[in-house]
Formats: sequence, C-alpha cells, structure tokens
Amino acid sequence: MTNEERGPAGHGTGGADWAPGMLVRHPEKPEWGLGQVQSAVGTRVTVNFEHAGKLLIDIAHVDLQPAEPD
Repeated sequence: MTNEERGPAGHGTGGADWAPGMLVRHPEKPEWGLGQVQSAVGTRVTVNFEHAGKLLIDIAHVDLQPAEPD
C-alpha cells in the first residue's frame, strides 16, 4: 500500500505520525470504539480504546485511521 492510499501524512507507515493524545479507530474492529494513542515507537503504537482497553498495535499490519471525537 502506498502513502497516498494510506491518507494524509502517510499514516500507517511509522510511529512519527502517531502523537500521544491523537484519536484513532481500528478499521477492522469498530466495536473497540474510539482510541487514544498513548505512545508510538517505530511501527508499534499503544492505543487505549474505549471498549477494548490498552492494546499494542503494529501499524505495519493494521492501518489505523485518524478519528474525530464522537
């Protein structure tokens, strides 16, 4: 997948694009609800989701989507 397919700022390509406090959604797990980035190192992003808790997401395999508050 190219950066253009991933959206603005190349989200999904590395931790530098994911700042703590940023709101995201997991495209394949909508039931997890809104998530807030806790930390990002390389392709590993720790996200605290409303209904799934704190999870470590490897963005080399999951294309997290930036989100707006509900």
